[in-house]
Amino acid sequence: MATLIKPLRGLRPASGRAGDVIAPPYDVLSSAEARGRSRGRPASFLHISKPEIDLPEGIDPYDPAVYARGADNFRHMIDSGVLVRDATPCYYVYRLRMGTHVQTGLVCAGSVAAYDANRIRRHEFTRPDKEDDRVRQISALDAQTGPVLLAYRSSPAVAALLALATTATPVADAVADDGIGHTLWRIADVPTIAALTDQFERMPTLYIADGHHRSAAASRVAAARRRHGTNADHDAPWESFLCVAFPHDEMQILDYNRVVRDLAGHDPAGLLARLADCFTVEPVAGQAKPARPGEFGLYLAGHWHRLAIHPALVPADPVARLDVSLLQAQVLDPLLGIRDPRTDKRIDFVGGMRGLGELEKRVDSGEMALAFALYPTSMDALMAVADAGQVMPPKSTWFEPKLADGLVSHLLD
Repeated sequence: MATLIKPLRGLRPASGRAGDVIAPPYDVLSSAEARGRSRGRPASFLHISKPEIDLPEGIDPYDPAVYARGADNFRHMIDSGVLVRDATPCYYVYRLRMGTHVQTGLVCAGSVAAYDANRIRRHEFTRPDKEDDRVRQISALDAQTGPVLLAYRSSPAVAALLALATTATPVADAVADDGIGHTLWRIADVPTIAALTDQFERMPTLYIADGHHRSAAASRVAAARRRHGTNADHDAPWESFLCVAFPHDEMQILDYNRVVRDLAGHDPAGLLARLADCFTVEPVAGQAKPARPGEFGLYLAGHWHRLAIHPALVPADPVARLDVSLLQAQVLDPLLGIRDPRTDKRIDFVGGMRGLGELEKRVDSGEMALAFALYPTSMDALMAVADAGQVMPPKSTWFEPKLADGLVSHLLD
């Protein structure tokens, strides 16, 4: 029977090469941005995760030639010694630093069987086209290169084991071009590996924070290889997927804000009057950054207002009580006519890293008519949704800092 997690023979940058290799996650950069970020960096992992940058501009990123080029680049970086593979299965401690924020997690191989059984729980829908892309990428490389971000309810026993491991010399330590620090320690000794495996096996569940398409694709690849194999092998490398698991109380979710293109026929005064049916509306000097759940900032006609929802309108359901759900149910749909924020071109989303000044900029430019600043979704709220077997609305969470691609990869041979 497969355990919840297990060690892996990680493929990682050779000594001193982490700064040359690590790159932002494949899905946070456009092809044009990736071309710029990789210029003059032949060892950048973007040549593997965004291989269209090495093909003529304008090529479809889903063209078979793109996946083939990524595989060629991957083999070249292995053959040239830029990437090296550990001889025995290991765990790795991964520490992220962004300003004063620090979080320390465990790189491991999560069980596909546990994912399929919902012991590794999800909270988002996936899109078939994005799943297909990840399946093709995994199959072309015969590896998983994009780690899934997991959360576990914090454990003093795990914290002590990770802290002990970080007293050794790291095998990688680099600051990326965005200023975020990435440090990696290897855990190779058998007793510590066994102790970590046992501590995680005691946990009832893990939670996917980011990487729903990567985990779904790993499950599909494993199912396909089972169908074409002669027998089931629970220890086969494709029966697990590359993860980094952090304690829930160290993870950082930033606000995920909304901007809307027009007022749907309202004038500013009329919209504020309608909002007063559901919110306490208070004009503020300066920016209205929400201080608690149920509180929103509204930027309209050059001025900020603080909106506090009437408590009686907050339901008990773990999805319906989320701030993103309350805004949708009380404002975006009934007042602004945005029925489906996934598809409506009148709404856009702004991650909290850009600050409220970005909301002002989008509105003051005339591109957008109003903006809503939201309080960040909490990890407890995310876990409650996952435990209820429900899914969160789109653009509910923005995790920072992001994991680097290329720091550890999981080969499937």
